[in-house]
Amino acid sequence: MQDELTTAIAANLGIADFPIVEQRKLIAQFGGVALKAATLSVVEKLTEEKRGEFAKLAEEGDAQKLKAFLDREVPDHEEVAKAAVAAEVEQFKAFQAP
Repeated sequence: MQDELTTAIAANLGIADFPIVEQRKLIAQFGGVALKAATLSVVEKLTEEKRGEFAKLAEEGDAQKLKAFLDREVPDHEEVAKAAVAAEVEQFKAFQAP
């Protein structure tokens, strides 16, 4: 399953021809960047007051509370996050292009 997922991600990022070790390294780096971009996109939708509340919930590490908060405060947070990740994929592809 992990190898299939890595293969799919590598194909999507346009790095399928890279050595597998390099693919995994780039995917790991990209994952961190994409997560940050998705989080920032969602947080930008919050007011300053709500950003503080988000930060406290994130520090607590309770995923269910955080999801309930986002469902209430940013109802389309999943779409916002997906769009941010898609934008990161496009930027990554553009960077990789010769």
